[in-house]
Amino acid sequence: MDGLVRPALDVHRIREDFPILATKVHGKPLVFLDSGASAQKPRQVIQAMTRCMEEAYANVHRGAYHLSETATAAYEAAREAVARFLNAARPAEIVFTRNTTEAINLVAHSFGRGLLKPGQVVLTSEMEHHANLVPWQMLRDAGLGIGLRFVRVTDAGELDMDHLAQELAKGDVGLVAVTHMSNVLGTVTPAARIARMAHEAGARVLFDGSQAAVHRRVDVQALDADFYVFTGHKLYGPTGIGVLYAKQELLLRMPPFLGGGDMIESVTLERSTWAAPPARFEAGTPPIVEAVGLHAAVDYVTAIGMDAIEAHERALVDHAMRVLPAIEGVEILGRAQDRGGVFAFSFDAAHPHDLSTLLDRVGICVRAGRHCAEPLHARFGVENGTSRASFGLYTTREEVDFLAEALTSARRFFAGKAG
Repeated sequence: MDGLVRPALDVHRIREDFPILATKVHGKPLVFLDSGASAQKPRQVIQAMTRCMEEAYANVHRGAYHLSETATAAYEAAREAVARFLNAARPAEIVFTRNTTEAINLVAHSFGRGLLKPGQVVLTSEMEHHANLVPWQMLRDAGLGIGLRFVRVTDAGELDMDHLAQELAKGDVGLVAVTHMSNVLGTVTPAARIARMAHEAGARVLFDGSQAAVHRRVDVQALDADFYVFTGHKLYGPTGIGVLYAKQELLLRMPPFLGGGDMIESVTLERSTWAAPPARFEAGTPPIVEAVGLHAAVDYVTAIGMDAIEAHERALVDHAMRVLPAIEGVEILGRAQDRGGVFAFSFDAAHPHDLSTLLDRVGICVRAGRHCAEPLHARFGVENGTSRASFGLYTTREEVDFLAEALTSARRFFAGKAG
């Protein structure tokens, strides 16, 4: 060894895999800081989906001919790849959905209505995305006698673990459904500890991994998660495909979410019987091309290494936490000890939408609003919403610095307007 410390991830080399990053916006180089909403796609994903459509496309599972058999093999290979990615015990524990939202709705309908009992409670938190809130409100309001309660968030933006313990001690919680990483605060929750506490209280646990699965290694067996969900388009894959991991013993007991083709064992005019999981939960023609794209995305991040991605983003987070709060008028929401590359911030000189529009003029893409987390914004007293910068594996330190410079310039611009 020559003693040199080399970066674990060559971000400038990786950026060459993403054609869109060469785009200019208003004549300026693109600085894409909205990966938390939807990440950009590497050439490997784009090409895999194109090859599928050009060379090996047909409907799956039913065709007794070469193209259908080839497409079926590719679709099921994607399931196997996702199972490896999450370290699921078996591919049959992976259900493909349209997105995280559908995956959580599936659990709310099939597990919530099918296996929860009247008098039991779903316990979620104040920091959840609407996708992990609204389905449980709908379940509560369905007249089934199932309740809904919320774990508080501390001023630092962390889950209040003492309050979680108090809620579990009431003895009526059937499911704990919480985020693994907040899409607003960047907070990474102590998932293994939460699962252990839930199971000791006799409850099942669901993690919304939409953000976490992108930024760090996820092992559902080590976490002992009963359910884990994430979406393809945040993991550098296509839209239109999401993932539900569920323990096999739960899937075997859960009734279907949607009815139709491919999820049945037999059908008569009088009654139907259901296929074994995962087919039971994949009614109709599935997202075939999207599954191929997701497989390519999983292979892409696996080849880079989730540990290398996490190390790269930790360095970015550390740098951002030094430079962004130092800007006059910028207030970061949450100061969690364990956090990922998501920064929501208020800016005293302008409304988030105005700031986003101004940043766009210099090529910077950030999100503005309440980020599908209205109760969390209310908790922190920022009813008008926040601006949010979120990182991907292609984000550079220079881009963080450029954002900081642009925010400083924006403050001068809006101050001049006010004057």
